[in-house]
Amino acid sequence: MSAPVAGPLGRDGAAARGLRRFTAPRPPRTERCELCAAPLAGERHPHLVDTEKRALACACGPCAQLLDGSGGARGRFRAVPGRYLKDSGHGVDDRAWEQLRIPVGVAFFFRNSALDRLVALYPSPAGATESELDAESWQTALSGSALAGLFEPDVEALLLRRHEDGEVECFLVPVDICYELVGRMRLRWQGFDGGAEARADLDAFFAHVQDRARDVREGRS
Repeated sequence: MSAPVAGPLGRDGAAARGLRRFTAPRPPRTERCELCAAPLAGERHPHLVDTEKRALACACGPCAQLLDGSGGARGRFRAVPGRYLKDSGHGVDDRAWEQLRIPVGVAFFFRNSALDRLVALYPSPAGATESELDAESWQTALSGSALAGLFEPDVEALLLRRHEDGEVECFLVPVDICYELVGRMRLRWQGFDGGAEARADLDAFFAHVQDRARDVREGRS
């Protein structure tokens, strides 16, 4: 009897095919609705805030419409809206920023309905870090912007960025993009100050927000 043939049809070929399963690039994972497991088409899809777990959930359109309690229906889920506002004439200055005691140049604030209080977070190498400053101090510092009384609990946030010259940018944004920013900074953060790559990504992120935002003072006398 002849010996087994090495090659694509022999044992060596079978081994090679087995190895290719682990070395070949894997196809991209299909993102699915976290509520019904339906595949989510495209990069953009609705997000729901689980107010009990303080977490974001990716959702398909039907689940987002069915479970959204924003219109007054009782339930733990609220759909994240898509509005972007900016306040070009706000009074949140460098002195107000110092009162916030945020150790980096970016922070976002939202009202958590389950805790019934304002929550302040900022990006860091470890992810979203919560500030321990008391809510009264935050509210005093943020009172200089008309946006401070407009953002919806759980689903919208007041996003601030302080520049090195002391200028502070002020936006009202969907809360999910704040966590997107946290993830991007965590991925690119290097050294003490984040590094050049993180700063460039931060500039690109805020340029996108600036382009999408409508000034809240437009149309006011």
